[in-house]
Amino acid sequence: MNYWLVKSEPGSYSWEDFQKIGEDVWDGVRNYQARNFLRDMKLGDLVLFYHSGKEKAIVGIAEVSEENFPDPLNKDWLAVKLKVNRSLKNPVSLQEIKSEDALSGMLMLRQSRLSVMPVEKSEFDLILKMAS
Repeated sequence: MNYWLVKSEPGSYSWEDFQKIGEDVWDGVRNYQARNFLRDMKLGDLVLFYHSGKEKAIVGIAEVSEENFPDPLNKDWLAVKLKVNRSLKNPVSLQEIKSEDALSGMLMLRQSRLSVMPVEKSEFDLILKMAS
């Protein structure tokens, strides 16, 4: 299993919006590196859902429910389908992530504008621990 993080601006598409739908297409990614990460997502992989913008916190966990396919909005790009796994008991803020030495290597801290990225299992596990 692989682990991932996706970012969304809650004013455009929030975790709460996603929960209401339950499963949705993750499309509209227009960055080559992020597209390559979408291509690498496999069925059942777990995905941290991060609110960007003002909130800046990981708020939930999704699961890959369909592997990559052409983006319905632009066939030159890729999309995946994600389904809700669960909400985090306590959101994990960007500030908390930055203050944790064991998370200092996270790609989200080095390439902050990337909207889809891999997460190491140790990072994923620590974030879940921080959220409990």
